[in-house]
Amino acid sequence: MKGVLMAGGEGSRLRPLTSRRPKPLAPVAGKPVMEHIIALLRRHGISDVVATLHYLADEVESYFDDGAAFGVKMEYVVEDTPLGTAGAVKMADKLLAGETFLVISGDALTDIDLSALVAHHRSEGNDVTIALQRVTNPLEFGVVVTDEAGRITRFLEKPSWGEVFSDTINTGIYVLEPEVLKHVPTDRPYDFSKELFPLLLEMGRPIYGYVCDGYWQDIGNLDQYRQANFDALDERVSLNIPGLKIRGDVWIGEGVEIDDVEGVEGPAFIGNYARVSPEASVGPYTVLGPATTLRERGRIARSVLDASCYIGRSAVVEGAIVGRNCDIRPHARVHEGVAIGDQVTIGDQSVIYPGVRIYPYKEVEYGAQIHESLIWESRGTTRVFAQDGVVGLVNVDLTPEIALRFGAALGTALKRGARVVASRESAPAYRMIKRALISGLHSTGVSVADLRTLPAPVGKHLLKTQGYDAAFHVGASTTDPEAVQIRLFERPGIALSAAMQKEVEKHFTRQELRRVPFSDVGSMSYPARARESYASDLLADLGSEAIRARGFRIVVDYGYSAGSFVLPLVLGPLAVEAVTSHAFESDAGSAPARLAETVDQAQRLVAAVNADFGAVFDRSAERIFLIDERGREIRPDQALLLYLKLIGEASTGKVVVPITATSQVEEVVGDRLEVVRTPASLHELTRAAAGDGVVFAGAPGGGYVFPGFLPAYDAIASLCKLLELLAPIERPLSELVAELPRPTLIHRQVQCPWALKGTVMRVLNERYADDDVDVTDGIKIFDERGWVQVLPDGDEPVIHLYAEGDTPAHSEELETELRNLVTDVIEREEIGAAR
Repeated sequence: MKGVLMAGGEGSRLRPLTSRRPKPLAPVAGKPVMEHIIALLRRHGISDVVATLHYLADEVESYFDDGAAFGVKMEYVVEDTPLGTAGAVKMADKLLAGETFLVISGDALTDIDLSALVAHHRSEGNDVTIALQRVTNPLEFGVVVTDEAGRITRFLEKPSWGEVFSDTINTGIYVLEPEVLKHVPTDRPYDFSKELFPLLLEMGRPIYGYVCDGYWQDIGNLDQYRQANFDALDERVSLNIPGLKIRGDVWIGEGVEIDDVEGVEGPAFIGNYARVSPEASVGPYTVLGPATTLRERGRIARSVLDASCYIGRSAVVEGAIVGRNCDIRPHARVHEGVAIGDQVTIGDQSVIYPGVRIYPYKEVEYGAQIHESLIWESRGTTRVFAQDGVVGLVNVDLTPEIALRFGAALGTALKRGARVVASRESAPAYRMIKRALISGLHSTGVSVADLRTLPAPVGKHLLKTQGYDAAFHVGASTTDPEAVQIRLFERPGIALSAAMQKEVEKHFTRQELRRVPFSDVGSMSYPARARESYASDLLADLGSEAIRARGFRIVVDYGYSAGSFVLPLVLGPLAVEAVTSHAFESDAGSAPARLAETVDQAQRLVAAVNADFGAVFDRSAERIFLIDERGREIRPDQALLLYLKLIGEASTGKVVVPITATSQVEEVVGDRLEVVRTPASLHELTRAAAGDGVVFAGAPGGGYVFPGFLPAYDAIASLCKLLELLAPIERPLSELVAELPRPTLIHRQVQCPWALKGTVMRVLNERYADDDVDVTDGIKIFDERGWVQVLPDGDEPVIHLYAEGDTPAHSEELETELRNLVTDVIEREEIGAAR
């Protein structure tokens, strides 16, 4: 059998380590990871190897040549442009001679039993057999769902937590029959797991998974690279580590100069011709590359150093990754999580603080203290977006520098010359962050239309009507009034998609940002009469005569939002008498009041002025909370049902709600409206709302969408539409609410470590495999009493549990059963890990 070794990866997430070398040549315990994989192939009788190359292909060919020195026969195919995993293997079709072959990655460390995998493939007569592994965090991998016989039923590429139905992932190791390559086109990039395997699955071809018990570690980022080296030292993976093994966990290479081997704390690896001076300290989990020098009183621990590095007297390197030919001068300190590229000089007495990345050929001056990555930018995070935008404490998590870089990342994700709408709330902190964002956008050649202080719906309306490419709003967080939240939108006003979020995050974390020349810097404009245009279009979408004839008196608490600049332009022509409070707050205002405080005050005001009802806005004027004429708050889940009932009596079409919304939705709308359910994501909800025939969308959190006007949360439009719906009904709001079904939906949370979320979802998926389930988002299970749903949180180490029975008692019963099952899985796994 021949092996196809995928070695074309650029390794962008491993930079700066891979800035000047291909990812498969990154060393693990003294050898390139690809060399370890070739040794694995040879151990299992695969001596004919075809390597698919792209990035720095000549370096790989130069290192391995014809393979004779490594006991194999090497052949190469080189992609001029990336062709995808299947497309790259298709190039090697002629070299495979029409035989069964094995595909393996050249940049993932493993000792999986390939012979057992091949034997299983042949004994079962599969077209494709995929080596599977169970991992603690499946988000970065392709999740594979199989039935009891091992036949694959579903693929998910890098899912969100709501899509995680298993902790069993695709290792990228496949055994394939040659016929499957006939389905791979040659005129475009094509991927195994995203395209070919789903196609074969649809065709009914036998595709099976084989769960392997050996070690497997993807080396996709710096943390994984460091862990792979540590696992090699712990002998968790079976490798041929070069050198003499002493004391059980220390490897010493040929020609090493060391005064006292007993002074080396294992596990450790010291490469050929390295020099460890007297009084120097080599701590545990140290990898010293060949020809590296560690001078007197220097200390290295938990670090991986490549070849020919020099560590000066009394210098300290702890928890870092250091590339080739680096010079770390005396008394320098390199802290945890630092990654240094090739040929970098760290000056005497300088300090590199945790998390900093320094790209190749840089020089840090004497005594410098480096808090930010070179090229001198702020430290990045692995995840930028929360569930509803970017959230952080001002000048702590969200500094002007970070906001500027985020703006540049957004601009880089957009096309040069794109146009963006910007708006903000009133406080100076929001103004500061918005201006920094705008500067970053300008630096990438993106122009900005600044609405200054206006509510988010006005910016989204401009995005829809004026053909802008994106919009953002800077304001208070919905969960923490002292935090700043940046909300982003795309055409035609919907929340930013997950794909676009990942694109922005990629540019932000890699710090690879587009910079335009002097003449192409983005421009600034200030759209005239934006709020008047918004009000005019909203009035045109309303049944104004009926509202005027009814003569409403309402209470509106603006929640200090800039909605107070816009709503009077609509209520005036509608002849609505509005008693308002908490209108626009000046720039000198204090931290915003909490929602509960404004609702409480509005309740008292409704009763005092004998209003028909009251409405409270959130700070961005996107969500609305209702109060009946008696001064009682209407629960947000009941407010959703109220809207649906009124719309069902007035129109036909589709309505959109999240999968977690109560089943009473279907009961309320009856036969006049078609209910469409989406994942519990604002983007998915608003994207579906923008579809044909949709008249309303909403979620139980106070956000409502009237897509005929704007496919986005909009408190102003939601209030005006409620006036329109209530106008022909001569009954108080409290009576309408009293006719709604009594809510029985329960929503609770269970604390769950990140590492166990995938395991919980796999166990639940297996437990309910034969039941009536919905996997639109998480796992939703139905039985005769009602339904329960488990949904991992994307931001916190918790799992959400929803339960709705036909009675409150059944809801509690269903929730208790599910919670006990989830907690049992967590406790069992934690006890097993402790042992």
